Amino acid sequence: MRTDQRPIVAKHHDVSERVIGVFYDVYNELGFGFLESVYREAMRLALAQAGLRVSVEVPINVSFRGAVIGVFRADLIVNDVVLLELKTCDGLIQQHEAQTLNYLRATNIEVALLMNFGPEPKFRRMLLDNNKQKSVPSVPIRVKPLAGEGN
Repeated sequence: MRTDQRPIVAKHHDVSERVIGVFYDVYNELGFGFLESVYREAMRLALAQAGLRVSVEVPINVSFRGAVIGVFRADLIVNDVVLLELKTCDGLIQQHEAQTLNYLRATNIEVALLMNFGPEPKFRRMLLDNNKQKSVPSVPIRVKPLAGEGN
């Protein structure tokens, strides 16, 4: 049990909070309905204007038993410590979260932001402690089934 009263601060909290602010700025300016590539470029520009270092579509190898078995591209990586996965869909689903956590597993990056430029702007902050190699969402994940799926 914690005995001190200091707030728990997530890794790279300062960077992720700045990114979240930029996300809402971009969404408020562009609105809903563009392709993911448009939002990616807008985020790149706005993050750079906010004084953050941004890498776009960074290739990351996926290894299995010492062999590279695939390569994915991270949408954006900010200050080399926060990975951004951007979506433009009706809502975030469990597969988006699994994809983002797997991206973290393939890197040494420990913080990801899954950001949806859908009808309503939504984001999820995800953490993967490299020392424990255990995924720990920092926000409870509640996924609604898409229309027509489940009850």
